[in-house]
Amino acid sequence: MADQNTHQTAAPLLNVHLPSREPAQPGAVVDRAPQAIREFLGKRGSGAGADGVFGGLMLAAALSIIAIVLLIIFVLIQQSKLSLHEFGFKFFLRTAWNPVIGDFGAAPFIYGTVLSSVLALCIAVPLALCVAVFIMEICPKFLRGPVAFLTELLAAIPSVVYGLLGVFVLVPIVRDKLGPFLVKTLGWTGFFGGSNFGEGVLTASIILSIMILPVISSITREVMAAVPISQKEGVLALGATRWEMIRIAVLRNARIGIVGGVILGLGRALGETMAVTMVIGNNPQIAKSLFAPGYTLASVIANEFTEATGDLYLSALIEIGLALFLVTIVVNSIARLLVWAVTRGTPVSSR
Repeated sequence: MADQNTHQTAAPLLNVHLPSREPAQPGAVVDRAPQAIREFLGKRGSGAGADGVFGGLMLAAALSIIAIVLLIIFVLIQQSKLSLHEFGFKFFLRTAWNPVIGDFGAAPFIYGTVLSSVLALCIAVPLALCVAVFIMEICPKFLRGPVAFLTELLAAIPSVVYGLLGVFVLVPIVRDKLGPFLVKTLGWTGFFGGSNFGEGVLTASIILSIMILPVISSITREVMAAVPISQKEGVLALGATRWEMIRIAVLRNARIGIVGGVILGLGRALGETMAVTMVIGNNPQIAKSLFAPGYTLASVIANEFTEATGDLYLSALIEIGLALFLVTIVVNSIARLLVWAVTRGTPVSSR
């Protein structure tokens, strides 16, 4: 009797017809699927060994990520020991960079990296949000596909092409058009003083903003598409305008994903090399003016690594890589705090 009850309970789960123990009627078709399943499970065994192997592979894959990060830290510290011993951790606060006399410091490069990346975010984030909102909520359907494709195409353009765009297009515009306008309107702030030759932190930030715009816009569109249509309809049913619906129902529910897209864009801006190298001016200095040339952590490594002749010079450049690694960790930690400030520790699924 217990065996018969077990078969009747398992029938809906297996979605097959289990034959009863009663004799089959003459001419009736008997379903042999349950018997075949039992035979397969009996030959296969318990499956505990396969589960153990699968779990071990998943654990190894997860631990490999930790191992890679630790390996990067170990290599950077090991190869920069000479510079660390010579300058200590004050290397990250020193402003000198003179390979001739062996005097090195990473502060100008950290300053240029953070300043250009943050300024690029200030330019790219509002534009990316506007593009995403237009494509998802305002753009006609027949234009939505082409506009989205062209936006994502920006992410596939090589960095050196952006650099050429900056050299031949942006540098003259910043020097002859945008620069004089900013001096006239915002010169009192002190951020647009001094000589303006077109190459500088401002030009590099504009190039970076164009490069990270498709990343932020694409992720914003994905999270906006995931907002339930019922929430939009509910807000509209209460008498809200289209803008109020977008602001209350869409952007508020998509804020966590938007912040995630901004973090990814910031990660690309911090590590960008070639395009920034071609337009930032490559001068290790800390200046208030955005017209002044600067230098980034990635640019100095790309420019001078092959020219490093002494062991101390090479070690200092590797320590620059360590500084870039630390800056990335710090900035992403700050971004995680911003995410927590937005969500107040509330899981995404509970919204």
